[in-house]
Amino acid sequence: MASITIRNIDDALKERLRIRAATHGHSMEEEARLILKQAVGGISGPGLLALSKELFGGDKGVELDLPSRHSDRDVPDFRA
Repeated sequence: MASITIRNIDDALKERLRIRAATHGHSMEEEARLILKQAVGGISGPGLLALSKELFGGDKGVELDLPSRHSDRDVPDFRA
């Protein structure tokens, strides 16, 4: 696993992180990992479905034209 070092964190921000971590029963390092994971980890499961419905449901969707379908070769004859 990778490691990062974050420099120049404001003292007040560090204290808020410490309090948040203690409230959740985590170390500051674990709390920072969870915050980063939530921030950049993406969305999946029920959250993804809800977001999809919000963005594309009802009249927010689009109508796409279907491409024309044609055969570029003869259909094979499987009769013996």
